[in-house]
Amino acid sequence: MALVKPSSELTNSTIGENSYFSGRFYINGSLRIDGKFEGKSLQAEQLYIGATGRVRTNITASYVNVEGVIIGNIVARNRVMLLPTARVLGDISTPELIIQNGVILEGRCMISHDLKHSAKNYIESEYGKDNLSSDRLFEKSKGKE
Repeated sequence: MALVKPSSELTNSTIGENSYFSGRFYINGSLRIDGKFEGKSLQAEQLYIGATGRVRTNITASYVNVEGVIIGNIVARNRVMLLPTARVLGDISTPELIIQNGVILEGRCMISHDLKHSAKNYIESEYGKDNLSSDRLFEKSKGKE
């Protein structure tokens, strides 16, 4: 199973290598960025940032593949894939995160299938399910002496 589709299958809109786009971009479909995009927000079904792509905005998409540079947060409903030349400064929220060798990433990552609820609260509740504590364990061993 291939993790990355060929770029010809991946995109129906492109911001070319020598192009600059500023503002808000909402696209129903896929977008490839080889140029520069700066703005308030970027939403697409599938987003591919090529090796020459530079993006400064918050991203919402189903799938995000990154080879270029992103400054901003990424929320992906299905997957984020950071290829070896990716440089990301921002937080990532997604159910599946693939980071290849060579990536530079600074930010927090939240990996969860339910992006609407706090993973922290869920994990803390899972940790506490066994009701074990040092007080309870040592209390039992003191009674045996």
